[in-house]
Amino acid sequence: EDESEEEPKLKYERLSNGVTEILQKDAASCMTVHEKFLALGTHYGKVYLLDVQGNITQKFDVSPVKINQISLDESGEHMGVCSEDGKVQVFGLYSAEEFHETFDCPIKIVAVHPHFVRSHFKQFVTGGKKLLLYERGWMNRWKPSVLHEGEGNIRNVKWRGHLIAWANNMGVKILDMISKQRITNVPRDDISLRPDMYPCSLCWKDNLTLIIGWGNSVKICSVKERHASEMRDLPNRYVEIVFQFDTEFYISGLAPLCDQLVILSYVKEVSEKMEVECCARPRLDIVQPLPESCEEISSDALTVRGFQENECRDYHLEYSEGESLFYIISPRDVVVAKERDQDDHIDWLLEKKKYEEALMAAEISQKTIKKHKILDIGLAYINHLVENGEYDLAARKCQKILGKNTELWEFEVYRFKEIGQLKAISRYLPRRDPVLKPLIYEMVLHEFLESDYEGFATLIKEWPGDLYNNTIIVQAVVDHLKKDPQNRTLLRTLAELYTYDQRYGRALEIYLTLRHKDVFQLIHKHNLFSSIRDKIVLLMDFDSEKAVDMLLDNEDKISIDRVVEELENRPELQHVYLHKLFKRDHHKGQRYHEKQISLYAEYDRPNLLPFLRDSTHCPLEKALEICQQRNFVEETVYLLSRMGNSRSALKMIMEELQDVDKAIEFAKEQDDGELWEDLILYSIDKPPFITGLLNNIGTHVDPILLIHRIKEGMEIPNLRDSLVKILQDYNLQILLREGCKKILVADSLSLLKKMHRTQMKGVLVDEENICESCLSPILPPDASKSFNVVVFHCRHMFHKECLPVSNTV
Repeated sequence: EDESEEEPKLKYERLSNGVTEILQKDAASCMTVHEKFLALGTHYGKVYLLDVQGNITQKFDVSPVKINQISLDESGEHMGVCSEDGKVQVFGLYSAEEFHETFDCPIKIVAVHPHFVRSHFKQFVTGGKKLLLYERGWMNRWKPSVLHEGEGNIRNVKWRGHLIAWANNMGVKILDMISKQRITNVPRDDISLRPDMYPCSLCWKDNLTLIIGWGNSVKICSVKERHASEMRDLPNRYVEIVFQFDTEFYISGLAPLCDQLVILSYVKEVSEKMEVECCARPRLDIVQPLPESCEEISSDALTVRGFQENECRDYHLEYSEGESLFYIISPRDVVVAKERDQDDHIDWLLEKKKYEEALMAAEISQKTIKKHKILDIGLAYINHLVENGEYDLAARKCQKILGKNTELWEFEVYRFKEIGQLKAISRYLPRRDPVLKPLIYEMVLHEFLESDYEGFATLIKEWPGDLYNNTIIVQAVVDHLKKDPQNRTLLRTLAELYTYDQRYGRALEIYLTLRHKDVFQLIHKHNLFSSIRDKIVLLMDFDSEKAVDMLLDNEDKISIDRVVEELENRPELQHVYLHKLFKRDHHKGQRYHEKQISLYAEYDRPNLLPFLRDSTHCPLEKALEICQQRNFVEETVYLLSRMGNSRSALKMIMEELQDVDKAIEFAKEQDDGELWEDLILYSIDKPPFITGLLNNIGTHVDPILLIHRIKEGMEIPNLRDSLVKILQDYNLQILLREGCKKILVADSLSLLKKMHRTQMKGVLVDEENICESCLSPILPPDASKSFNVVVFHCRHMFHKECLPVSNTV
């Protein structure tokens, strides 16, 4: 019933079945919990054994009046019961062992030894006006002994191990059963409260920790061993209060929960209508004890039947240590509180619409949760996101939640279509493992085609072509192109669709029309050279460099003749192709060299002269004719010289170019005396030319020939410098010749010495060598005898007697 954002720590349910039946006619007075069963006492003196679901397994008629206390040993085999009419019974549930005693006063408390099942621990205590200990002795007789009296009625007893804690009107005592000594007395804080109306609650957290709740005060006491040096006449144990704090309401029961406390509180509140104090719903709080206070972890108000009529003493809190189950007992109702498990946590998250957290919690605990399924939580999350208009997030979550479930995927796609959000889910549709029906993908593509060409193009690029029926989509695109024939996005997408469908020719046409960068990649990838035979001009127009490279690289698929023929009407493109072909191989396109002369002259004059120089298949007369027509002097000069007409070439340089340096350079290349004579004759009346000749002629022609022909009185610029240069060049030549002579002499001497040394070296003669005349081994079998051998430097060897005489040819 808590509407806050704080998640409750416990969950509650009524103990029903047999309990409901009992409490319709009777009222619960007490209850004890064992890990195997429950024992319920009623106001009409009945004791019922119940299973954990509340079903009755056994019934005992103990007394006609109220049962005050039921006690069980740890094994659950022995039970002690006391009632308001003074009756006490201790008996075995599975044996005939039984003890009966009737007192003259109501017995509020009975507690059997935790290990009563063992023969040497047959003990129990009862509490009325005295605290009596019963022990079974010799001859199976029960011997009572008084442990405490004189401080009013015993209100509560809890036995744990060797320690018994009890509460009377004055406070709480603890008795050590080993030494039979009382080791503490914890006085009651608020003595104004009636102890019968606001009873003390006792609870052992473990063998040495006692929790006391009385009124609105809580104390946690720890039993400790006293140091030997401190004992003297003191008990060997003592008690230290480690935590102490007050609560807002009156305490009806206590139970430990790990290092925290569960407190059942009785609440009174003022009625707004009547303005009088009345009983409110009891509260079950979980608190974290601190040395002087406590921190509230959770607080729940419980709606138990008849809470308006109950007093503090009517409520009890019992717990099962093994399972963290807490039983709230009231006269008309028994409520079980349990620690919330992961299923409950997920329930709460879903209730609070925290679907992301619920999904995460389910994934982490998928092996332990029983009630929930990750898929169901995920679907609820998607529904929630869709309802809130978070379509993109909902679609993104589909990937994780729906996984490989094709049916759920298709259901979600149709739902997104109904709300007009197919675009949102399109990006997240599975494309591999699983693959949905083609109709799903076609539906999404049609949606984009109607409203978003760019989005449509993106999907076509990203989705594999086998997800949908390509023919249907192609037709849809073609229909849209009828309305907008120049739409580049649609055309590009249609080309991709044709590619998927292996209709590469059509795709190529569109790519070329669009001048798309992928056109060459497409041709190479799918070997479309047969499809481009009639599209060479389009390719060249798009990117002539790439197109030419591709055509030349695949000459075996598209011949040179075919390309030249296709480019016949586009001579500028034809030139680009033939020029690159010539650069790669000077001989492959030899039949087109004559055509290339005109193409170079028209479109690429800078490369005409290199072409004329490198080509061996170019008709020189045709080239000369074209160059003379266009007045290409340099090219004409080269052709004239190549054709042997050097004098005409030189004349053209002198007359057309009037470049003495070029003329001299040309004369040097030809190295012809007549050319030099022509050059001198042409230059003799031109002072600038004479200067140029004087500066450069000295190393090729005798300068005297030129100097004698200069007319007297002719003014020649820088004549003195030119003459000095001639003399310097001459001196330099003399020096070079002398240096070369010295080097030659030194080299000759060095080589002569080397040859002499080589010829002076010995020559190895062994048994493998033979006489060149008689062809027998050169060395005799008996080397001790003298013999004569003639060995030539060329390694030919002869016996002296076999050596040819001097007149032998």
